[in-house]
Amino acid sequence: MSDGGREPPPVPVSGRPGNGAPEDAGVLAAVVAAAEPSLREHALPQAPEDRFAGRFAPGSTRGFVVEAIHEGWLMHYAEPRAFAGMDDDLRLLGGDALFALGLERLAAEADLEAVGELADLISLTAQAVAKARFDWADALWEASVARLATSGAEGGAAAAFVSLTSENRQPDASDRFARDATPYP
Repeated sequence: MSDGGREPPPVPVSGRPGNGAPEDAGVLAAVVAAAEPSLREHALPQAPEDRFAGRFAPGSTRGFVVEAIHEGWLMHYAEPRAFAGMDDDLRLLGGDALFALGLERLAAEADLEAVGELADLISLTAQAVAKARFDWADALWEASVARLATSGAEGGAAAAFVSLTSENRQPDASDRFARDATPYP
């Protein structure tokens, strides 16, 4: 209870009564319902289809978290799917709030594997965007979701990033020095 003794709201998951989203609504609708009230004011009347539908078991925390983190990421770097009418500052703060919402749910379950994977994903996709490599960001999302959907699976965002950067690396002057260098006896 890090926020002044308040209990966090229950995990809203589609298909469960009382989560603030219609019973047949998707996971993204449940994310919207769980968002802070100041962010919910900017929610679209109906949330679009889940981005990662079918990749996670129904009602899974990881499925909820991935949708929350993805929507937060979109607020930072693209166009959010479930929210509109925000200025740049509110979008940035809203994205941060959705990152926190997702990571808090994983931390509450002590799912350190998923926390680490999503921390890598957030950091590495930010690097991809800084390099204007949105194709890398898409590949990182796919690798991360594949790893998270199968607990304990190999790969993930970090492995994908290494692969992407090594495949797309252009030799420079420092490579010549590294190649010509010999170990000092």
